Amino acid sequence: MSVVERLIGAAVVAVAALIIAFVYRSSGIEAINGYTVTAKFDRVEGIRVGSEVRMSGIKVGAVLSQTLEPVTYRAVLLLGIDKNVKLPADTVARITTEGLAGSKYVELEAGGEEKLLRQGDEITQTQSSINLEDLISRYAPPSSNSKGEPKGTKDGR
Repeated sequence: MSVVERLIGAAVVAVAALIIAFVYRSSGIEAINGYTVTAKFDRVEGIRVGSEVRMSGIKVGAVLSQTLEPVTYRAVLLLGIDKNVKLPADTVARITTEGLAGSKYVELEAGGEEKLLRQGDEITQTQSSINLEDLISRYAPPSSNSKGEPKGTKDGR
C-alpha cells in the first residue's frame, strides 16, 4: 500500500469521525450529568428522545425515554436533569412549543416547596401538549354547503 493510499484512507476515517460527532451533538442526545425524574402526560405529541427540558428558557436537561403506562395509558417521560438544578417537589412540567410552529420541549416551572425532587422521583403536576388542529376545530364554525344549509343535509333538517 502506498503512502498516498494510506493518507486517503486516514482522511476518509477522519471525515467519518467528524460526521458522527456532528450528528451526535446536533441530535440533542448527550449524557446528562445529574439525576432523573419521571413525568406522566396525557399527550406528548412532538416530544422525542433528546427533546430539551428547560426552565426559564434555559436548557437544564433532556428527555431520555418515552414509555406508555399500561394501566392508565398515559405517556411517561424520563427526564435527565442537570445536577446543579434543584427542583422543588411541587414543580410543574408542561409540554410547550417554541414559537407558533416550532419544536416542542418540556418546560419546568419551579414551585415554592422546600422539599426537593431526588433521583427517581415523579413530577406529579403536568400539563399535556395542546393539539392545534383539535383547538381550531372546536372554535371553527361548522361548514355549510352553497345553499347555506348545514353540510350533510338535503333540506336543512
